[in-house]
Amino acid sequence: MAETTKVVAKMRDRAGKGGARSSRREGLIPAVIYGDKQPPVMIAVEPKTIERELHKEGYFNHRLKIAVDGKDFDVLPRDVQVDPVTDRPLHLDFLRIGPDSIITVQVPVHFRNETASPGIKRGGVLNVVLHEITVRTKADKIPEFFEVDLTGLEIGHSIHMSTLNIPEDVRVVTRDNNATVASIAAPTVVRETTVDAGAAAPAEGAAAAPAAGAAAAPAAGAKAPAPAKK
Repeated sequence: MAETTKVVAKMRDRAGKGGARSSRREGLIPAVIYGDKQPPVMIAVEPKTIERELHKEGYFNHRLKIAVDGKDFDVLPRDVQVDPVTDRPLHLDFLRIGPDSIITVQVPVHFRNETASPGIKRGGVLNVVLHEITVRTKADKIPEFFEVDLTGLEIGHSIHMSTLNIPEDVRVVTRDNNATVASIAAPTVVRETTVDAGAAAPAEGAAAAPAAGAAAAPAAGAKAPAPAKK
């Protein structure tokens, strides 16, 4: 589980679009904290305390502690709305979590020691089927990532879910407990066939000339010449 990051925010005076626009004019990001069977809290977040987290892998799995007017909220990020032009965050959603909260998250899969895989050394390709795995667990038990060691794997070898090191208090949400996570696939070779244009196209005068001494066939409708009198 990653370390908890602290985010600075303040209460919003108004909800709705008007309040959100007012927060943006102040250089803040409007946001809401909801969940844990408590009323939602409208806040405005200091951009510099959150924007770095937004670009980290597994942002939605990282616990945050939001400090709002002297009160701390333990949360998980749930949604981010961004400006389609500037890619800056326009609105943030956070899920309030308690000590007994059970949540569903997607945990990334990391692959290591590719250079120690004989199959990859011989030109094989790592074919990743699952980049993330969905799990249910308590907020303080979320794995940072699942790791797959490729040491010694040959072409044709598959890595299945059952081989991952999954903690006892983490439940994988899947219908197939032995689903394929990745495999070492054989290299794909594309052969380019060069076609000889001269061989492919019919040569000029492809019709063979009559052999020397052979009589030419009479034209259609023409009478054959009479035999010479001796």
